[in-house]
Amino acid sequence: MLNVIQLLPDSIANQIAAGEVVQRPASVVKELLENSVDAQAKTVQIIIRDAGKSLIQIIDDGVGMSETDARMSFERHATSKIRSSDDLFRIRTMGFRGEALASIAAIAQVELRTRRSEPARSSDELGTLIRMEGSELKTQESVSCLPGTNILVKNLFFNVPARRNFLKTNSVEMRHILDEFQRVALAHPEVAFSIYHNDAEVYNLQAGKLSRRIVDLFGKQYREQLASCEEETPYVSVRGYIGKPEFARKTRGEQFFFVNSRFVKHNYLHHAVVGAYEGTIQDGFHPFYVLFIEIDPSHIDINIHPTKTEIKFDDERSVYAIVMAAVRKAVGVYNLTPSLDFDSNVNFLPVTPAPRRSSEGQSGSQLEPQNRSALRPMSPAWSTESTELKPRTGFDFPRKSAANWQAMFEGLEPAETPATEDATLFENRPAAETPAETESVTLGSRVNKLVTSAVALEGTAAIIQVHNRYLVTSVQAGMLVIDQRRAYERVLYDQYQAALTKRNGVSQQLLFPKTVTVMPVDYNLALELRDDLTSLGFLFDEIGQNAFLIRGVPALSVGENEEELFANLLAQLREDTGRLKLERAEVLARSLARRSAARHQKQLAEPEQRALVDQLIASSNPSYTPNGEPITTILALDKLAGLFRS
Repeated sequence: MLNVIQLLPDSIANQIAAGEVVQRPASVVKELLENSVDAQAKTVQIIIRDAGKSLIQIIDDGVGMSETDARMSFERHATSKIRSSDDLFRIRTMGFRGEALASIAAIAQVELRTRRSEPARSSDELGTLIRMEGSELKTQESVSCLPGTNILVKNLFFNVPARRNFLKTNSVEMRHILDEFQRVALAHPEVAFSIYHNDAEVYNLQAGKLSRRIVDLFGKQYREQLASCEEETPYVSVRGYIGKPEFARKTRGEQFFFVNSRFVKHNYLHHAVVGAYEGTIQDGFHPFYVLFIEIDPSHIDINIHPTKTEIKFDDERSVYAIVMAAVRKAVGVYNLTPSLDFDSNVNFLPVTPAPRRSSEGQSGSQLEPQNRSALRPMSPAWSTESTELKPRTGFDFPRKSAANWQAMFEGLEPAETPATEDATLFENRPAAETPAETESVTLGSRVNKLVTSAVALEGTAAIIQVHNRYLVTSVQAGMLVIDQRRAYERVLYDQYQAALTKRNGVSQQLLFPKTVTVMPVDYNLALELRDDLTSLGFLFDEIGQNAFLIRGVPALSVGENEEELFANLLAQLREDTGRLKLERAEVLARSLARRSAARHQKQLAEPEQRALVDQLIASSNPSYTPNGEPITTILALDKLAGLFRS
């Protein structure tokens, strides 16, 4: 039998490595930006065409390379960052494996111009031009160029058509590029960055302080939201900025951890930050933070993932405690904790006073969980069984199917209105709400029976509103509890879906148009979704860099802050589009319904209560929100009786 194991050619080996290192255009931008930072550049310019599919160009004023180094940089595992295995535990540079340029050159057409900023010999007075295509050297010659490095990556995946076909739309790929750009720009506020897409300026960031860099990246509104965070210990130091709790958002986008100036993803440390905010932000909201951890490189391992975004600490518990203490102290220093709410009911349980904290911040004992719960308002949104904020429904019942709604109202005394007049419930409603015309209705032949039940409920059962959050009414099985906000979310979602399908959303034009400035990635997203946003009722015009003039909003959203509604909707869309594998119209309807429903957690008049119940029952799925959250629960008669047994 012939020998079958052979050494792969470098071109094939580089393509295999590129599968891990270069996943999309954003991967190329990340690697090249990190090379510029490692080269001590003070100014970096990024030029993008077609979201990086046609061109990615990085120009920096770093130290540059000699002719020999320029050619060697395209070889596999060629690097200036390490010399021995011991260097792996002293790394402070961004790159060190020597795989990036070789991998990029294997699946793109690359042109490199470089010149040393401090010539070591006369030959360094000229620069070097190198052209690579599919790992093959096409050109190497001396040229006149500026000090630093200018690298162009053209036609990414030109020789791997299957990989190119899997790239997303330009807006999605550009969003990933901007994500990588933001991470590098935040990590190095001392470097000036600019980025252009299809000849349009996206960012132009001047070198300066971290706080200014945050404002320049995310908007002027962040000026009043930032609180400084700092903690120094012999083992690790923490510095950066956190967001004040009152500015917490439902999206989780702007959260950044840097370890020795390297962006990392670390769920354990994220839990520490969230734990420090416990009791100061609502469930389902997320704080902003940009935190830098400085630690001796010998205490960490960054060589565990191809993208180097994961990291291991030799003592994670200590880092966790220090991060939590730093954030908690920042919350306290800026007096960000909420005041007591004397309108909220509390559990009147005996509470053991907690000992005063010592000057070191240590407490002699901890409050027992049952005593901690006495300090919180009674609300199903809070769970005191652990330090995590977890939503709970309050009762443990199996999931309901649509058929349960029929049985729920059986046995109630029928109203005076005969069943044959069910259609009168919809006489004054828009056509999109009529079950016969609503394509999203999934209850089929049971719709008419549900409407009949609604009539019976209107005639016999009282509806009580509890704490502006729940609607309670009686049904044959016991007591029906409806989450008011979630009910509105389901109803609004169905109406927005109908508007998107029929392209007939109603807009309320503003007497005084409002100006809103958004992040560049959200600006591009709004332009891409203009037709869908217009179908919902948004009317807007571009008036400048990343700014829109809002002329109208959906009629169902009248009463909200127009600027916040538009900006927050785009932020929610940006997060949901990447997280949910759904059609963009579906994501848009979900996001807007969730945003608009939040303002409906308020006192309702009796006609409004009944109208909400009617519309919920006639909706496509009265039991669950579009995201699968339960809208209703039933407290059965036997459970009610059990509460009064001794």
